[in-house]
Amino acid sequence: MFKHLLVPTDGSDLSEATVNRAISFAKETGARITYFYAQPDFPMPIYGEGALIDPTTPEQFAKGAEEEAQKILASARGKTEAVGVACATDTTVNEVPYEAIIDAAERHGCDLIFMASHGRRGLASLLLGSETQKVLTHTRIPVLVYR
Repeated sequence: MFKHLLVPTDGSDLSEATVNRAISFAKETGARITYFYAQPDFPMPIYGEGALIDPTTPEQFAKGAEEEAQKILASARGKTEAVGVACATDTTVNEVPYEAIIDAAERHGCDLIFMASHGRRGLASLLLGSETQKVLTHTRIPVLVYR
């Protein structure tokens, strides 16, 4: 049924559990996986009284974000290839992770987005928002939410 999964990951424990479950799912269904990491953009400094001065340049920030992305994606790829599941990786810089996730799924022709959810409810859900919820409400691609 599903032959190409997009699995967004950020290296957190929850994402790692989702990667492991996606590997099992892909192996059982004969699907391939594209792992995706949405890199943060350089935060705009805010100057004024009490502002913290960060000596990091945009170039240093971008290099660090790219290195982090490659480390996380390499870990997922290694686990996946070890069990014989075909996979690829992708990363882009985007301030809006849910848009980057949807764009990656469309760009790679994925037929399922397999992603994690923290399962927050109530006020925490309202205040913190949810990239998973935003993906669910803005994409036409089926989404499997793993909690």
